[in-house]
Amino acid sequence: MNQLSMFELSGFGGLLILALDLWAIISVFNSTVSTGKKVIWTLLILFLPILGFIVWLIMGPRAAQRRI
Repeated sequence: MNQLSMFELSGFGGLLILALDLWAIISVFNSTVSTGKKVIWTLLILFLPILGFIVWLIMGPRAAQRRI
């Protein structure tokens, strides 16, 4: 019998988290914060994919807005 762990990520869920983390990392690199802060945010998102994304979403730097 196969048990499904609460923290097991596979299939669509894993792909969704990967896409959201990539979006967050790209946004961090396009922001205007210092290089040190960019590295810290990127490491947080890479090592804690779900929690890091949520923290970035609430408190992280945003990409510079483009004016048309």
